[in-house]
Parts: sequence; structure tokens; C-alpha cells
Amino acid sequence: MRKKLSTYIWEYKWHYLFAFVSLIISVSLDMLAPMLTMHIIDDVIMGGNLAILPYLLGGILIVGIGRCICQYTKEYTFDKVGSSIASDMRKNLFDHIQSLSSSFFDKTNTGELMARVKDDIDRVWDTLSYVSMLIIEVIFHTCIVLFCMYRLHAPLAVIPTIAMFISAFIAVSMEHHLGSIYEDISEENAALNTVAEENLAGVRTVKAFAREKFEINKFLSHNQRYYELNMRQSKVFVRYYPYLQIITKLLPMTILLLGGRLVIQGTITLGVLGAFLEYSNNIVWPMEMLGWLSNGFSAGIASNKKLSKIYAQTPSITEAEHPAVLEKVQGKIEFSHVSFHKEDMHEILHDITFEANAGSTIGIMGATGAGKTSVIQLLQRLYDATDGCIRLDGVDIRELSLKQLRSSISIVMQDVFLFSDTINENVKLGKRDYINEAIVRKASRDAQASSFIEKMPDEYETVIGERGVGLSGGQKQRISIARALAKHTPILIMDDSTSALDMETEHEIQKTLNALPDTTKLIIAHRISAVRHADEIIVLENGSIAERGTHDVLLAKKGLYYTTYVSQYGEPSESKMITASEEGGAYHGN
Repeated sequence: MRKKLSTYIWEYKWHYLFAFVSLIISVSLDMLAPMLTMHIIDDVIMGGNLAILPYLLGGILIVGIGRCICQYTKEYTFDKVGSSIASDMRKNLFDHIQSLSSSFFDKTNTGELMARVKDDIDRVWDTLSYVSMLIIEVIFHTCIVLFCMYRLHAPLAVIPTIAMFISAFIAVSMEHHLGSIYEDISEENAALNTVAEENLAGVRTVKAFAREKFEINKFLSHNQRYYELNMRQSKVFVRYYPYLQIITKLLPMTILLLGGRLVIQGTITLGVLGAFLEYSNNIVWPMEMLGWLSNGFSAGIASNKKLSKIYAQTPSITEAEHPAVLEKVQGKIEFSHVSFHKEDMHEILHDITFEANAGSTIGIMGATGAGKTSVIQLLQRLYDATDGCIRLDGVDIRELSLKQLRSSISIVMQDVFLFSDTINENVKLGKRDYINEAIVRKASRDAQASSFIEKMPDEYETVIGERGVGLSGGQKQRISIARALAKHTPILIMDDSTSALDMETEHEIQKTLNALPDTTKLIIAHRISAVRHADEIIVLENGSIAERGTHDVLLAKKGLYYTTYVSQYGEPSESKMITASEEGGAYHGN
């Protein structure tokens, strides 16, 4: 649940109070200077009382020193509080994004989320620190200046008052026009980030298909749109800002002319006019700041609206209020009449029923798009089944805590994601606090990864690039398998995770999997060799179970599984099934 900005501010109320007191003292000291100037003119220069001059000059020095101290404490405190709030907001936003379900990420671009976490938080940060400080200072400063002016000569003070109202009207009009522009800029910034992120992540694909020119043009179109929106912002600012400049330049001149006439008439003293001129100069900078502050405040408001849209999203996958906790997960999996479809999409899975006893192996095959990966996603509760029930050790997974469910499953995906870190840390990813170096090395040996890791200059401390840049597809898959083996969970899922491996390496990994009798294994594959020894093989077609049985039973049916076998190995021998080594030779021969 999102914390309101007022809640963040209230948490730092004493810091804000201290900064506000420093601001009041600073502004109040600033208001004393014109009064001291007035006494120097009237009492010392005009009156000839030189005895008080040292005291007046000392007062000016004290005012200067006091303002330096208070300005420093004020700005430092506002900056510190703004930084702290921004850090808290960024952490809370990231936590909220992490809590959202996979369905949210299906329809939200990474670039947009990056823009929200970085750019929009920065704008809110700026609003809560520097901009908010100046807004408070402008308001308080203006009130004190007007008070001092009315105290010196009320009729003459009417002129700056009128000027302030005109400036405020101009600033509000400018803010009204800038508000919608800033929202558009924020949206286009997200789109620009998305295009840049996608192209940088897929730069090898872009080069492989010679799409550099197309992608550059796509980026330039968004860049041009971003430029045009910023120019619209500048045009609004330029349209209104000169009016503020005219007012700030005319005000001191008007005060000098009218005040000079009052001095000649003897209505006010020359010292009062000098003080009034200083006050009019003091009220000029708040007028000049109004446009810039409206600009910054509008950006902060627009960014806060974008953050609100993210917080308005709620996770579709939630835990029960009092989740069940299994004392020890054995690994028995049951799918009972499970069907599944995503929002506004056709049915992906229909009436899937199977059972995997603890320690057994289930193979899942099927053409691309048959629904194999969806079975795994439902088991992990990345999505919830729309019909039917999935049980783990006899308990509906919707009744279990997400932490226990997901921490009981190790998964090796075909699309391997490795972090820009050492191999050691990538293998430890599942339980880095519990996995020691010996476990990392054993898991790497079992995954047939130690052979290439130990040839690297820094071995397990070698830093690999983002997403495993610098490694081959097979090397990345073997590190991913090592990560899953090191986690040592009751359930192991292999989602077409040996597709980039040669048959000999795959055979060695199969021997490792066979040596895990207490681990329930779900193996998704296109290769017959990956599933042929499974206790049961399920063949999916169009989201439904088309065939099921052991390797021999499915071959005897001469259906989809048989057709796949023939396409990979040719017609099977009637006298005996091929051995693992023969599979490798047959596969390489195709």
C-alpha cells in the first residue's frame, strides 16, 4: 500500500521544523539589513551621529554571519531530508513493483518502470527538497517584506502588492499550461527509455538482422517527440517569463520615482526611501522565482501522478490470510482438471490432470505454444489456474505461502538469465546465505560446468557480463543448472534447459538427475533423449493432454510422440530400444 507524501513528510517533521526555523531566522535577519541602512542614512549621514555608526556596521556584520549559518543549516537539512525521503520512496516503489504479479509485467515495459523508479522519483525528490524549500521561503519572505513596507509607508507599499498579485496570476497560468506538458514528457521519457533498453539488450539481434538503420530511426522518432515536448515546455516558459521580468525591472524604478517625490515633499525621509528600495529589490527575486518554481512544482506533481498509477496496480496473486505451512515439503505434485487463460486471450491449457509422486520424474513434450511452460508457471503460482486445482503434498498451492512454495522449486529455464556478477554469486543465487564454496563446486561438476569454469583466469570468481555476455549458450545453461542443483530443493524443473548442450554433456547431466531419488523432476523438452527415462511422459497439443505414458508405451501408440521420435532418430528397432549413446549418434546424424 502506498504511503502518501504527507506521511513521508510527517516522519521527518522535526527535521522540517528545524529547517523551517532556520529559514525564518535567515529571512528575518535579511529584513533587518534595510532597517540598519535606513538608520545609517537618516542618523549618521543626514543627522551626523557618528557614535552609532560602529554599532550599525556591527549589526550588518552580525546579520551577514547569522544569515550564512542559517542558510547553510536550512539548505543542508532540506537536502538531507529530501534525499532520505527519495531513498525511502524508491525502496518502497521497488518493493511494490516486486510484489506485483507476472500479469503486470506482461503489459508493462521495462523502460517505463526504469523511468518511474529513477526519473520520476528524482523529480518528486527535487520538489520535496529544493523546490519546496524555495516555495516556503518565497511565501514567508514576501509576507515579511510586505509587512515591513506597509510599516514604513502603506500607500507606497500598495505598488509592490499589486505587482505581486499580477506575478502570482502569471505564475498560476503558466503552471496550468505546463501541467499537461509535463505528463506528456514523463510518458515519452518512459517510451524513450524502453526503446533504448530494448535495443541495448538486443544489440546482437539488431546487428544479426542488419536492422541498425531501422532501430536508429525508431529511436530518433521518439527522441524527436521528446525534443518537441521539451520545446513546447520552453515556449510556454518563454511566453510568460518576460512578463515577470518586466514587472521585476519596473518595480524598483517606480518605487524610486514615487518615493523620491515623497522625499521632496517631506512625507518620508531619505533613509525610509533607501530602506524601501532595498525591500523592493528583496521582493524582486521571489517574483523571478515564481516561474521557475511553478515549472519545478508542475514536474513533481506530474511525476507523482505517474507513481500513483504504479501504486494503483495490485498483485493478482495473493497469499491466504493465514497460509498453510508444510513441516517438510516432500514434492508430490497433483494437477486436477486444470485450465488456464490470460486476460483477453484464448484458453492456453484445458483440463490438465496428472500426478507426480515425490521423487518421480515427469516428462512434458509438445510443439511450441502447446502450453508446456504454462504448466510450470501455474505450479510456481506466477499465474493462478482459472479452473481446477494444483496441490503440493496434498495441499492446494493457493493455501500455501508463496515463499515456501517457490523456495521449494528450483527451475532451469531455456532463456537463461545470469546477473553481471561472479560465477560463484550466480550459482549461489537461490540461497547465497546457505551455500558454501564446496556446494558451488560440486553443483558445477554435476552440471558439467567445472571443466570450463576452472579454465578461466579467476575460475569461480570470474565476473561475467550482463545476461552472461561472453559465455556460449551451453555454458550459460550449465551455470543455470549448477544454480538449481546447488539449491537442492524437493522439486526440480528443467524447461528445455539442455537445448544448447551436446548429447554427451546432456547424457552426463541425465545421470546426475537420476542420482536425485528424493527430488521430484519435471522435464520439459523437445528432445526424446531428455524425457525417455521419465516415469511418465505427457504430450501436450493445443493446451490439452494428447498422449501420456512411458517411452515404450507411447512408441507403441504410434501417435505424436512416435512421430517426434521418428523425426529425430528414424524408425525404431522392433527388437530393442536405442541406448543413450546411440541416441547421441542418431541425433548428430540428423
